[in-house]
Amino acid sequence: MRMPPLPPPSVFATPEQMAQRVVGDRSPDTPNAPITVSAYDPSWPARYRREEARIRAALGKRVLALEHVGSTAVPGLPAKDRIDIDLIVADPAHEEAYVPDLAAAGYQLRARDPHWYEHRCLWTESHDVNLHVFGPDCDEYLRHVIFRDWLRANPEDRDRYAAQKSVAAAQHPLSMSGYVQGKADVIVEILKRAGLR
Repeated sequence: MRMPPLPPPSVFATPEQMAQRVVGDRSPDTPNAPITVSAYDPSWPARYRREEARIRAALGKRVLALEHVGSTAVPGLPAKDRIDIDLIVADPAHEEAYVPDLAAAGYQLRARDPHWYEHRCLWTESHDVNLHVFGPDCDEYLRHVIFRDWLRANPEDRDRYAAQKSVAAAQHPLSMSGYVQGKADVIVEILKRAGLR
């Protein structure tokens, strides 16, 4: 696997930028309920496998890669009770090639980030899944996989990240961007230990 660069410095998006990324009728930053980090649930891998089967059935060979990422993919790591999945397609900007079939399978397009690797995000109706769509050889996708694998192999960093997630959730229970920002420095430090520069 190619080693991507470290992510750029994390900065808060303006309210206008957050509003531009929203697809559909939803708040750009405020979650439906306060952000809660729960103890690791051993059912999360099986939930991912069910979603994986549904996505592969909907898209077939258009799936270039599919990975369970995020905290629910790391045994022993507390997380929000939401499965994060990275899907690689030939061109995320060409939504007609994959969004309608995913919509028929129960996923709704909820975010569009053309400025950030052409990222798209689809949710299940109950928003218990975030399906992130990227293109081939995307730096962010590679960082997700490297970070996941490092945490799986390094319990001390897993526990350090878990502690910071709890702090971020307590400090920003009603701001998804605040929660993400609150974890950013620890993520970068761990990625550096994983070999990113």
